[in-house]
Amino acid sequence: MYEFAVTPAVTQLRRPGVIITEVTEGSVGDELELCPADRIVKVNGRTVRDYLDFRFQTAGETELTFHVKKPDGQTIEIEFDRDEDEDLGLMFEQIIPRQCANECLFCFCKGNPEDARPSLFVRDEDIRLSFLYGNYTTLSSITEDEMKRIIEQRLSPQYVSVHATDLKTRAYLLGVDESRADISDKLERLLAADIELHAQVVLCPEINDGAILEKTLRDLAAHYPKVVSTAVVPVALTRYNTDERLTRVTPEFCRRTIYEVEKLQKEFRKTLGVTFAFLGDEIYIKAGAEIPSRRHYGNYPQIEDGVGMVRSFTNAFEKMLSEPPASVGVQKRGVKALANVRTNNAAIVPPQSQSNWPPAYAGGSDFGTLLTGEMFAPILREHIDRYNAQTGSRLTVLAVPNAYFGGDVSVAGLLTGQDLVAMKDKVVGDFVAIPTITIKSDEPIFLDGMTYDDLKRQFPVPVYDLDTNGLIEMLSK
Repeated sequence: MYEFAVTPAVTQLRRPGVIITEVTEGSVGDELELCPADRIVKVNGRTVRDYLDFRFQTAGETELTFHVKKPDGQTIEIEFDRDEDEDLGLMFEQIIPRQCANECLFCFCKGNPEDARPSLFVRDEDIRLSFLYGNYTTLSSITEDEMKRIIEQRLSPQYVSVHATDLKTRAYLLGVDESRADISDKLERLLAADIELHAQVVLCPEINDGAILEKTLRDLAAHYPKVVSTAVVPVALTRYNTDERLTRVTPEFCRRTIYEVEKLQKEFRKTLGVTFAFLGDEIYIKAGAEIPSRRHYGNYPQIEDGVGMVRSFTNAFEKMLSEPPASVGVQKRGVKALANVRTNNAAIVPPQSQSNWPPAYAGGSDFGTLLTGEMFAPILREHIDRYNAQTGSRLTVLAVPNAYFGGDVSVAGLLTGQDLVAMKDKVVGDFVAIPTITIKSDEPIFLDGMTYDDLKRQFPVPVYDLDTNGLIEMLSK
């Protein structure tokens, strides 16, 4: 999920149209004298709600009429022709998210400290963001207009938080009445229209596990291949989650869940030809169990939900160790990308930064420290120790406790600036590398509001950020 896509902009909620943010020089838009801050309110007489509407209403059209509202309030009409596939050269504002009306027991927003970054308190429930970025929705309050829009504009796939197909259990988890929790008719309608769905189950011990989980997975698998996959991920409770109805995930619970779900996975592979139901990596790690093979995950349909990331990383690392150093990048060497696989081509995404490697890997010292979350640290350390033994490098892996959120939170993506700074006296070597995922995707800021520049000033050595692909590519040099 891209957090930048759900930053609230309440002042824009009721204004019609979509705002232009950039116009490419020499493009059709430039020739039409469209400018940043112009608002396109209609295309060929049809109202434009957002840039998805704009794309849908202009797709394949060669004769177009725009109603444009200028910043000074003047409205003009522009008629023009273009070639069918000619790009207009326009970039638009982000979509303003539809807010969630549920009261989910496990909602992560309830587990935030009061001083957390404001955008962490935004609860989005938006079918457009589901299509564009793979954000999950519950569909519990989706309107008829939104249903029609999914089908008309082919906003497929959709990512749906099902949690349980048992209606009483689902209503309990979402904190709504059963009539709202019941999305069976909506699912049938979407599936009948050939809209693909990916499902999610946030597993809460003693609520939607055991027989309830088995029913959920069987019910969803009955709709394969239109329901493409289901991710089962454990609830993560911070020290701020005080709801007594929630139970923490234990190693024993994870081992039991693996045992129960593995039987279903074997059945699905036999009857469907695919694993279909995937457990989050955290379940295997907490259970002390072996991560399944590459074949288990197929094309990694739920990797951004923490399902198969460890296996993908391990295989990529093994490939890197087994091959001689090369100047080509990790993507050219056939290593699968580990992130953003759900982001649609129509999505607005921030510019991707170039690999931020320590200068050491341009021919200097390779003595440094890699910081990561407590869950991934033992796995990364094992691989880095092998890398050091093979290459003579001196890299150290340090596990960073998450004191900011506390509780069960141990993933790298939820580390904050202050968590990382707390490790400054333990780093060794000439540089320190932190996970890129800890930094906001469109702004150099951490979850606790600390800026990247402020963090760098507090370390005694240079700080660099690397994603998993970037780390492997750096080491392959």
